[in-house]
Amino acid sequence: MNYKENDISGMVLNTCIKIHKQYGPGLFESVYEEIFCYEWSKTDIPFERQKSIPVIHETIKMEIGFRADVIIDNKVLLELKSVENLADVHYKQVLTYLKLTGIKLGLLINFNEVLLKNGIHRIINGYL
Repeated sequence: MNYKENDISGMVLNTCIKIHKQYGPGLFESVYEEIFCYEWSKTDIPFERQKSIPVIHETIKMEIGFRADVIIDNKVLLELKSVENLADVHYKQVLTYLKLTGIKLGLLINFNEVLLKNGIHRIINGYL
């Protein structure tokens, strides 16, 4: 099936809400990522975890350590956090990853919130 960005986004959010309801805030980002990827592997939608994002400047391709937490079906980039407060740099990081990959929709999710809905942020690269 050919899923659109918003379809995937809804499924991602449902998965994250399920995880947050079970475990709440306070775990490491890597734990939320591991659980998310386990749950997502039950779907038929492909994803890549810790996907390397190169920077290409003219004819130079630099593999300089940028990694997206999860990229789903090359349509949605997911950046998971478990921090006290999101900083501007977190939003800029996702937008930069979107620009470098050409992906239009990014989800920045901070699991370290009492109500997960307060930690969910959609970031758009261009227009959907």
